Amino acid sequence: MISLNAYDYAFIIGFFLVTLTIGFVVSKKSGKSTSEYFLSGRTMPWWLLGVSMVATTFSTDTPNLVTDIVRNKGVSGNWVWWAFLITGLLTVFVYAKLWRKSGVNTDIEFYELRYGGRPARFLRAFRAIYLGVVFNVLAMSAVTLAAIKIGQVMLGLSPLETIFIGGLVTVVFSTVGGFKGVVYTDFILFFVAMFGGIAAAYYCVNLPEVGGLTALMENENVVNKLDILPSFTDTEALITLLIIPLAVQWWSAWYPGAEPGGGGYIAQRMLAAKNENHAIGATFFFNILHYALRPWPWILVALASLVVYPDIASIHEAFPNIAEDKLGHDLAYSAMLTKLPNGLLGIVLTSLIAAYMSTISTHLNWGSSYIVNDFYKQHIKSEASEKELVNVGRLSTVLLMVISAALALVLTNALQLFNIILMFGAGTGLIFILRWFWWRINAWSEISAMVVSGIISILISFTSFGDWLFGGANILTGVEIDGLMPSWMTYPFIVLVTTVSWLLVTFLTPPETNSTLFDFCKKIQPGGPGWSKVIAKSKLEGKDISVMTSGSWNVPSGILATLVGCIAVYSALFATGYWIYGRYTKALLLTLSTIVFAFILKLLWKKIKAVTF
Repeated sequence: MISLNAYDYAFIIGFFLVTLTIGFVVSKKSGKSTSEYFLSGRTMPWWLLGVSMVATTFSTDTPNLVTDIVRNKGVSGNWVWWAFLITGLLTVFVYAKLWRKSGVNTDIEFYELRYGGRPARFLRAFRAIYLGVVFNVLAMSAVTLAAIKIGQVMLGLSPLETIFIGGLVTVVFSTVGGFKGVVYTDFILFFVAMFGGIAAAYYCVNLPEVGGLTALMENENVVNKLDILPSFTDTEALITLLIIPLAVQWWSAWYPGAEPGGGGYIAQRMLAAKNENHAIGATFFFNILHYALRPWPWILVALASLVVYPDIASIHEAFPNIAEDKLGHDLAYSAMLTKLPNGLLGIVLTSLIAAYMSTISTHLNWGSSYIVNDFYKQHIKSEASEKELVNVGRLSTVLLMVISAALALVLTNALQLFNIILMFGAGTGLIFILRWFWWRINAWSEISAMVVSGIISILISFTSFGDWLFGGANILTGVEIDGLMPSWMTYPFIVLVTTVSWLLVTFLTPPETNSTLFDFCKKIQPGGPGWSKVIAKSKLEGKDISVMTSGSWNVPSGILATLVGCIAVYSALFATGYWIYGRYTKALLLTLSTIVFAFILKLLWKKIKAVTF
């Protein structure tokens, strides 16, 4: 446990006061309507939304998760989330303008725009609870778990004390300030969190026990963890850490903040943008900061922790009061922060509090928007006034906080939850990508994918079926078992079964009605060969729904921009790593690659904007 002085407390208390003040200042305007409370009247600029997206994904569990990955799998283990850059840039260059053009209040409302009838109505209501409550609570509980561990290691707080202090301030400003309060505070939270993360990395690397950057890179506990790409001679590591994430995971998985085709709180921010241009700018800015800028401070602290705390036993020895069920490699990040001096300690603690509050506040507002717009208003009280809907939103915000906090008390580590959420969304992602551009997908496609993915994931994760089918370590117990297939086949197996199932259902069930398809196509103008049959049919009925001119379909250019953008961002990410490692030739080549492909991307982006706008 550490000891805080007056400077540390001043940083923390001052930060709490600033965030609460922002929440109360904007509360009057935010409470006028649900549009203001959940979308800030659709007036937000790209830079503010982009920073808000980054702040939201900069949560207290992220450094812990990265530390857990690096200590177990090395730096290359981060491909499990680095691969989502492809999804992110596809959202930027293809889907952002479509979301903004849709004009829906939530991405769940999209279901009754794209599909029709009772299946669409059911799907909207069910997903509102499934995502807005169940998955949202799981994500928030992982963040709260990380806060609990930080509170135990650094401050000696009990789990309940940590939840009460951090959760109370967060739920107050989230409840009164709505989306505008969340976004405005995110802007402050981002800079506080970034400064704290960088400062912590610098100090931890230069601890006497670590000996500086050069000594860290040469340490026997670290040297075999540095590779950015997994060893090509280790087949299983290559498959699990690189091939599956890049070949399968990015398009097949639904995960909060990295939904294929956009969605969740990323979609909420795109929908709140001033126009399509600002929606594109916000998501692009987010992806650059999220992947190219943020990872290395966390990675450096994780590598330094291998020197100071080489195993879990050494962490337990240093912090004997930590509960047995909370011990794990992810604790190493918090353990390293106890080495910081007063003053800097207060700043870093404030940055972690900022990370916690930015993520939780976003999830609270986002989940509440589903409950209000897509469940309460649609199925409980359709004639509810705007004031009543805002009050329901505020009440649901509080309830989401309470439920997620209770769940956090029984969890063990963030990586455990990350894997479970990833599995439950396996195989559904391709629908979210194709539903904009293929008329044949219907509501039953999504319902079947959701059901099959959930059932298969439950069977594998929680029953003996998974033990019988797959070898390796069980996702929950960690016990080594023998099975018919290697453990790395788990995720591709779920994706395969889910994808085949929803494709079969798609062709065995009738398509959406012509009226539904005509209305969607006319409003969104998605273009492409996937809608040619619908457009041709509309012409035969004398209802030509196409206003696009020849050559105006810019999805091919968007896909090309995605590929170029991936090379540019990955080059920047790896160049930073090699500069840190002292491998200057690789660093220089990758820096030049970043510059070249960024220039090409700029030309492509202008072309896309010229065609679109």
